[in-house]
Amino acid sequence: MAVHAFTSFTFSYLNRARVLASSLRRQHPDWVIWAIITDKPPKGFHFELADEVFDRMVMVEELYGGETERWLFGLDIVEACTAVKGRALTRILQEPGAECVVYFDPDIAVFNSMEPVIEALGTHSIVLTPHQVDPEPADDTRAILDNEISSLEYGSYNLGFVATNVGPEARRFARWWDDRLHDWCHDRRDMGLFVDQKWCNLVPGFFDGVKVLRDPGYNVASWNLSQRKLRFDQEGRALINDRLLRFYHFTKLGPVGDTMTRRYARTNAEIFELWWWYRNQVEAYTEKSLPKGWWHYGTFENGDPINNRVRQLYRSRADLQKTFPDPRRTGKDSFHEWLELSNDQG
Repeated sequence: MAVHAFTSFTFSYLNRARVLASSLRRQHPDWVIWAIITDKPPKGFHFELADEVFDRMVMVEELYGGETERWLFGLDIVEACTAVKGRALTRILQEPGAECVVYFDPDIAVFNSMEPVIEALGTHSIVLTPHQVDPEPADDTRAILDNEISSLEYGSYNLGFVATNVGPEARRFARWWDDRLHDWCHDRRDMGLFVDQKWCNLVPGFFDGVKVLRDPGYNVASWNLSQRKLRFDQEGRALINDRLLRFYHFTKLGPVGDTMTRRYARTNAEIFELWWWYRNQVEAYTEKSLPKGWWHYGTFENGDPINNRVRQLYRSRADLQKTFPDPRRTGKDSFHEWLELSNDQG
């Protein structure tokens, strides 16, 4: 079966995306792996697809054309890399011969075959994974707050992973998802939004053939470690609750991830071994020539950072979008100049 997999990232996450692609290639050498890049390389850095594990590459301008600069200006880096997922899915579903499409966040590594997902797509249109597949104990208030209540705030399903077949219901989902992410992929929990995840709470009610995959071996992360234990069998295979570990979501590489992992992995030493392996992989795939935290769309043309207050102001006002269709430009009659004159940069 012709399976296409894709991930979405900026060059500051290239090292993680390389770990994902390499781990996926080991399990599925025949899959077509796509890089969706919402960025432009800095001067002196050259990204050559022929030197990468990825088979295909799509730059954000290829998906959004002339509206790219204006549209991205209204999004922060997380919103932007998330918002392109619906358009990318729609694009890949049109690829001749494609039979299934699978999305992975770039901070994931795949450890065993994903074939059960592909089999599920023979009878289902869409596959989602919930953040938790087992309830927390009633007397563990901290775990309920960190995990179950957090899922109520951030979304029931982890959209670091989603898979579809290429049938009409999957295409209908992709069009709807693209529409919503284009206009509403915002981190606005005050109005019930957290980028793409809260939208997908609606998917089982809106679409037929939705498979909610409750296998604990998928999308393992800090938010479900309280209910999942890792071990390695005699053959060296990674098992979660005695089921094959399909993929681990290494979210929040750094102090936040470390804190949550320590809190819920507790004495499960194998989890810390897995993290040690991942850190070394990320380091091995890191380009020293890339400026730390690089994002082409994160600054005005003169290098001034674009803060979130300015982004929200621009995307909320049609008059500013019409007057300044190239909002990153600086100099005379630019949005940058207008902000300085109006003292409205926050």
